[in-house]
Amino acid sequence: MATDSVFWEYGAKRFCHALRWQVLFLTCLFLHVSGQIRYSIPEEMKKGSLIGNVAQDLGLDLQRLRAGRARIVTGDSIQYAELKPDKGLLVISERIDREQLCGDVTPCSFSFEIILENPMELHPITVEILDENDNAPTFQNKDLVFEISESATQGSRFVLESAYDPDVGVNALQNYILTPNDNFILKQHSNPDGSKYAEMVLQKSLDREDHPRLSLKLIAVDGGNPQRSGTVNIDVTILDANDNAPVFNQTVYRASVLENAPKGTYITTVNATDKDSDSNGIVNYYFSKLKSNIEDIFNIDKDSGRISVVGPVDHERDTKYEIRIEAKDQGGLTDSSKVIIEVADVNDNAPVINVMSFSSTVLENSPPDTTVGIINVKDLDSSDNGKVSCALEENLPFKIKSTVRNYYTLVTDAVLDREKMSHYNITVIATDAGKPLLSSKKTFSLKVTDVNDNSPAFPESFYTSYVPENNGPGLSIFTAKAYDADENQNARISYILEETDMNGTPASSYVSINAETGVVRAVRSFDYEQIKQFKVTIKAQDGGSPPLSSNMTVNILIQDLNDNAPQILYPVKTSGSLVAEMVPRSADMGYLVTKVVAVDVDSGQNAWLSYRLQKDSDRPLFEVGAQNGEIRSMRQVTEKDAVKQKLIVIVEDNGQPSRSATVSVNVVVADNFPDVLSEFTDLTHDKDYNDNLTFYLVLALAVVSFLFVTSLVVIISVKVYRWRQSRVYFKSHNLPVIPYYPPRYADAGGTGTLQHVYNYEVYNTTDSRRSDCQTARPGAQSVLVMDPFSVGTMQCVQSEKNILDEPDSPVEVSRLSLFCILMI
Repeated sequence: MATDSVFWEYGAKRFCHALRWQVLFLTCLFLHVSGQIRYSIPEEMKKGSLIGNVAQDLGLDLQRLRAGRARIVTGDSIQYAELKPDKGLLVISERIDREQLCGDVTPCSFSFEIILENPMELHPITVEILDENDNAPTFQNKDLVFEISESATQGSRFVLESAYDPDVGVNALQNYILTPNDNFILKQHSNPDGSKYAEMVLQKSLDREDHPRLSLKLIAVDGGNPQRSGTVNIDVTILDANDNAPVFNQTVYRASVLENAPKGTYITTVNATDKDSDSNGIVNYYFSKLKSNIEDIFNIDKDSGRISVVGPVDHERDTKYEIRIEAKDQGGLTDSSKVIIEVADVNDNAPVINVMSFSSTVLENSPPDTTVGIINVKDLDSSDNGKVSCALEENLPFKIKSTVRNYYTLVTDAVLDREKMSHYNITVIATDAGKPLLSSKKTFSLKVTDVNDNSPAFPESFYTSYVPENNGPGLSIFTAKAYDADENQNARISYILEETDMNGTPASSYVSINAETGVVRAVRSFDYEQIKQFKVTIKAQDGGSPPLSSNMTVNILIQDLNDNAPQILYPVKTSGSLVAEMVPRSADMGYLVTKVVAVDVDSGQNAWLSYRLQKDSDRPLFEVGAQNGEIRSMRQVTEKDAVKQKLIVIVEDNGQPSRSATVSVNVVVADNFPDVLSEFTDLTHDKDYNDNLTFYLVLALAVVSFLFVTSLVVIISVKVYRWRQSRVYFKSHNLPVIPYYPPRYADAGGTGTLQHVYNYEVYNTTDSRRSDCQTARPGAQSVLVMDPFSVGTMQCVQSEKNILDEPDSPVEVSRLSLFCILMI
């Protein structure tokens, strides 16, 4: 009777408050904020029950709803509402259980969108579900068993199991009632989340001898109308004395755990101490029953107090857990503490893209900001992990515009061109801001309709083509290829060679072009030495009306082939005279004899020349520079070396295949002129003249002696009358022309194949038999010129740098510039 009196007394106090909620359950309210409509309805309404008049609330007529094909879009969630377009009413299509839909979350609501087309409109709708008292508080266990020592002190607390009521608000758990008894009173507490729990507080010492067992009842009541309640039995067993209860070292433990943490993940460890010894000091740890699913998620080791994960931890389901921990010794004394476990959000939910509307075609000339589609993006994560941004995967002429509440519009960003892209696969990427970033993609296929607006186009406006010289007529030089993005006849291309003059010659005289294939062919053979390059212009014209065209230029370069052999410039090959170089026997190693100069009219590596000697002995006396053509002595002259040396110099270019030229250089090794005569007699006569050699030598010696005396007189005269400006005139009726070439040269710079500069001055008279030759000559070089075809005449000239430097030396006098005419 006492229990019933307390129950109805509490129910009477909650009656008025519950009555106000009952009125809300019978009335559907809506409000229109920022283009959104919000309705409120009670849970558990029947199918077909009215939610609201959407047409009236949105200010739309029924014709607009029908013409716009009004429909509800809910995404992946259950559709609880149904639209009646013919009446403009919104009704319930599925039974709504607030506890199943939202759990402990308040307020509870679900949202959807009403979409109309032509033009496209989006109207968000939110329906709030009001709770009804359709659930009674329940306890997880039917009986609560306590073993309490009779020595338990007054004020000892014993945490009771909490009841669970899925209802919210006033319909949720409101109060606990303990059946009257002499030993315990009930003390209630509230958690920060609003849930309530109760403790039994010992107000009178226990006496096991009088009452070894106590049976109590704990009643949990809610505030609904009618009021509902749940009951659990409490069995208390009185134990012998255990006068010290366990004590936690902290009243509140705080810890955190990542959602989706694997089983066995350590969270924290609670610790309580008991001053008793032996079995009375052994403490065990237990969870107090606050929520029915706690033991499915976390586990506490009863001996160590270690708390770990045993089930799925989901931040989207619960962001925080508050768990009451009970420490109990062997005597039944307990203490309680609280563990607050924060569930840290992990970015484990990728955004979800839902297509609200999409058009599969768009005109090529559509203006920018033309709407192509509307999408909705959702992410179940929270904070930065739930912040979503949308972008396009590729650089396409489209963009994403954010509208309302995670709704995005896909629009064109520029004027489209079907010829460039007739079909687009637009991939929308929704990315959250978590770490790591999670994203999802949605691809839309869009076709662009055509407008004819393109002319033929070449990939490049300027091309370069290479043609080897000496080609045959008809050789394919280049293939012109233009592209037209249009279709059919508009894309049919013809190629035309534009008539341009090249040095007064039309382009068609050089090349021709195939109108269909664009193949450019040579009309004639090309010579690199005559023409090195020329340009032609090609026009590509389509078959449209009027025709569109574009031009390109081809620069045709003639490639040089190695079709020219090197040409010897020095020494010059003469038909009537023989040129020889004289080298003194005292010449040191490296003595410069002469230089072979050659050129090649080809270009590039075909004109790179190299020089080498054709070896005819094992111990050659001379060598030629591979790059400069200089002929120098390789060693000192010995007695075994022949007086007469005939060197054959081979000049090769670097072409493939290489070409070459040869030149013969005659070298005489002698210190004075008489030593030369016998050798050059062999050079200019047959073996029949060998018998007269002695005669010629005696005669030459006499002439030389005569000339020696004459030369002394000449030297004195030259010194007085500035012998440097004097000229020697030669006059002879049958004497051939004696050519003179400077064997010594001075580097004066220059580039190309010829690395040195040579200067020659030649003066010719009208009489071919009278000639003067003037050349700049170095100071210490001798030149011997023989005419092998004038048997009866031999002319020798030898000059020296300056005989006056040592006038008393007979050797120097013998090296004076000699002029000998020997008549045979």
